[in-house]
Amino acid sequence: MQSLLLFFVRPVDHNEYPNGNTMSTADDDRSDDLLRRALLDAEASAAVALRVEGLPLAEALTVIFHGRRDLGTIQTYVAHGGRGAGTAVRADELLRVPCDLDLGDAGTRNEAEEAYAEQARVLRDALLAADTVLAIWREPLQDIAEARVGVDRSVDLQVRLPAHRLMPVALVAPEKHITVAPVCGARTLAEGRPPMGIACAQQDVARVYPLPDDPERCLEDFAALAAEHARRMAERLEHQEASVRRFLELSGEDPPETA
Repeated sequence: MQSLLLFFVRPVDHNEYPNGNTMSTADDDRSDDLLRRALLDAEASAAVALRVEGLPLAEALTVIFHGRRDLGTIQTYVAHGGRGAGTAVRADELLRVPCDLDLGDAGTRNEAEEAYAEQARVLRDALLAADTVLAIWREPLQDIAEARVGVDRSVDLQVRLPAHRLMPVALVAPEKHITVAPVCGARTLAEGRPPMGIACAQQDVARVYPLPDDPERCLEDFAALAAEHARRMAERLEHQEASVRRFLELSGEDPPETA
């Protein structure tokens, strides 16, 4: 992918969510025509953007569906903010989310529009649910960390997670080196809402918890997991040091003094 991508945003008028329960119907004819041209034209590639606003933690996100014939898929990306038409989006601002559109079963343009609207709604609902849950985790994480908890909006985190990220938002407790982020399983949006969870990570320790699970219980469990991992690592290092000492004795060398 190029370092700078120009996505000419086709607004599909889904931007009232989550402040309302229904999708906006303003300019339906215009947006439907733009949607048809964006998804079904004969060019080699097309991009459609969907803004998701009113999120409690992320505030606003833009989902970009990017389809190219040579890729054979309509890939999904998520970026911060509500991007406007013709906005230039750098590649390092895009989080690849493995929940792609699948319009392959659509026999007509109308069916493709309906499938797109349904699948876009599925992803939008997933983002809202994940962001809402992550906002709930903030206070319990601050309590267990006994320090300030920040919001990391980076596309690339400093810690490896055991699953795919769903959105470029994470909670970070710097004092404890704990990162909490929404994750998901890879599947097409035609299959419905992807499996989702909340990942807790600390250096080389990570665990995924179900999205509706109790944050306090999860954090207590993760703290116990991290403590057990630290204990095993200490035992492993002690064992390795003992092995080196014995090897040096066999070699006739004096072992180094230990503090």
